[in-house]
Amino acid sequence: MRTVRTLTTTLLTGAALLGAAAPASADSPTPSGSASAGAGAGPTRAGTGFRDAAFFRQGQEATASASTGAYLYWVFPADTGQRPTVRATVTLPDAALRHGSSTWRVDVYDGLRRRQPCMYGMQSRTAAKDAATVELSCTLRTVRPWAETWDEDPLPGSYFVRLTATGLPEEDLGQSFTARIGAVSAEKGGAYAADGALAAPLVPGATTEDESEADTAKPSAVEARSPEDGWSSGWWSDRWIWTAVGGVLGALAGIGGYTLTRGSGRPSRVPPAV
Repeated sequence: MRTVRTLTTTLLTGAALLGAAAPASADSPTPSGSASAGAGAGPTRAGTGFRDAAFFRQGQEATASASTGAYLYWVFPADTGQRPTVRATVTLPDAALRHGSSTWRVDVYDGLRRRQPCMYGMQSRTAAKDAATVELSCTLRTVRPWAETWDEDPLPGSYFVRLTATGLPEEDLGQSFTARIGAVSAEKGGAYAADGALAAPLVPGATTEDESEADTAKPSAVEARSPEDGWSSGWWSDRWIWTAVGGVLGALAGIGGYTLTRGSGRPSRVPPAV
């Protein structure tokens, strides 16, 4: 009985360690890059294409004023293990000046300019003639550290956001509007880890030589477009915690099984004959 109690206590202790490690791989209730992290104010303009997209980091809010019919572009970094959500709020022109409803759409492209599908969210929405604002959102798939060249999984690097009106009366073209753009990520951890890593994040204009340059007077394109705390190395994930805890539990179970087997195999002591 003492052996059984010892084994039970050991396994319960290991289970407690496993439970303590579990939150590391669970969905983070507080998205990374939140505005409260002190990321600072974002840009007050937007680009007109991929080349001049306005850069902002997750947690910042980018704003811009433009005319209906124009394409607005921003770019932000997303790292391994993050699941970014892009949100856009468009303040529409005065309802008295509009002639009908309008449809707005937000699209997200990765560093290779591949359009990334939204897992969920209202990517396109039609605003009534008297609506004051319209809100859009797009939640991407989790960013992976590595993928095959033929795969279109999201990878670490720059992500471009494009906002435009896809449908509105011709008489409403050219009216002014304002837009607010932001992005935050939920940390997904080792559940989406892969055995590999990119040589460098997918940042347009960057090369692997930029990463190895010793001159720090001028930051490389990769460094200039990095998240606030820099790019992750790609080798660490909370899978290491699960592996270590699983190894400890396996060792404890083996010791307990050996102890039980050894105890049950001993011959019972027979009292001497009188």
